[in-house]
Amino acid sequence: MTQLRLRTENLHEVSLGQRRVLFHVPTTSLFDLDDLSCQVLDFLRHERPEADSTAVVEHFHGRHAAADVLEALGELEALDLIAAPGLAKPRAARPPIPKDSLSALVLNVSTGCNLACSYCYKEDLTSPAAARRLSPAKAAAAVDLLLRESGRQQRVSITFFGGEPLTNLSLIRQVVAYAERRGAETAKTFDFSMTTNGTLLDDTVIDYLDSHRFGLSISMDGPREVHDRNRRTIGGRGTYAVVAPKVRRLLERYRSRPVGARVTVTAGAVDVLAIHRHLKDELGFAEVGLAPVTAGLPSGLCLGDDEIKTVFAGMKTLAWRYRDAALSGRDIGFSNISQMMTTLHEGNTKLVPCGAGLSMLAVDAEGELKLCHRFTGNPLDGFGDVATGIDRARVEAFIDRAVARADGSCASCRARHVCAGGCYHEAYARHGDPFHPTDHYCELIRDWIDTGIAIYADIMANNPGFLGQPRSSRRNIA
Repeated sequence: MTQLRLRTENLHEVSLGQRRVLFHVPTTSLFDLDDLSCQVLDFLRHERPEADSTAVVEHFHGRHAAADVLEALGELEALDLIAAPGLAKPRAARPPIPKDSLSALVLNVSTGCNLACSYCYKEDLTSPAAARRLSPAKAAAAVDLLLRESGRQQRVSITFFGGEPLTNLSLIRQVVAYAERRGAETAKTFDFSMTTNGTLLDDTVIDYLDSHRFGLSISMDGPREVHDRNRRTIGGRGTYAVVAPKVRRLLERYRSRPVGARVTVTAGAVDVLAIHRHLKDELGFAEVGLAPVTAGLPSGLCLGDDEIKTVFAGMKTLAWRYRDAALSGRDIGFSNISQMMTTLHEGNTKLVPCGAGLSMLAVDAEGELKLCHRFTGNPLDGFGDVATGIDRARVEAFIDRAVARADGSCASCRARHVCAGGCYHEAYARHGDPFHPTDHYCELIRDWIDTGIAIYADIMANNPGFLGQPRSSRRNIA
């Protein structure tokens, strides 16, 4: 008889009281384990690392019918959780990258910024007066590129970035007008979004953005004493006193879409509970997203090992508060955990960490196509330009290396299809290599994902309507 053994790299269990939930690593699906499946897994894990089906049936003789044991083994084998040594299913090859996969562009409309934040990662930022600006002709070419490369996709998106994008509002207006006209001609709908520091908002700007349904994210770090640590003017003054009233006016006046806050979490400002409370409950943002920084900043700004642990502990506390609120049908607006819920609910399986290079590219001030907005102004090679189009050979070579990372150093990690090795830019900033795993906090990421699994399973068991109906593949192993 063929010997079987567990493929431990494909399964991970999370205990929820009396429930044992299986996280199926290859598909990111979740299964409630029934009693027999638990017993079979425990037998193979603790008593017989290798055993044929006859031995397993004999072990449970008198307690479970042979047919039931064989059925449980069949379920586990179908999921590639047990297999004969050396006969495990091969890893799926990267599918061909379709020519019409592009659905989003980030336009870096200006390298100029009216602030001088101490933690800014942008190598090419200047004052607004000295800024390099994307020209109207190249911006129009970028819109045409997106329409051409998006194939049959009916919705496409443009994000305006900088620098501070509102320092070039005139170009933004031109791009929106051109995109909406071209969208009408090609039966496509454009979504617009922007990340802004908020300092240039006024009623006229707010109403314009509202009229075109911009998705807005405001860079704001928390209460005055936290925000003013790093978010300063070119002259060195804190900006909370300027930004907070403008944010209140924005949230009072903006109607088309919820507005979120994006927080850069750096050394010395790690009380994420207080940050979230101020931005969500006191200022009134719809949601708050935290971006802990562990690489690429001047000495003293990056989170140290102890601080990153403190930040993740605070994030877990917020995540459980999200769970408590979800069970009563409320949303506390914590985007880090809500994004995890979406990932688990939709069963998203990642071979690469994000859509950069695949569904999304960034356009720098010269019209060159870059991996993402973080790499505009960066010497890392680009992927073509708006005039000549996408360099597909370079894109495919990049993605192949990213997939190889997931199959190499990350191959045995249970988080590999959720994290997929981590952010390219963070790896580049810390190691000088976008393909280096962000292994300095891998264990924290695994713990964060376990927290997400537990919260997701609890919500789906007690208030599934909060997230929608469960997928059919999330069933009991019988």
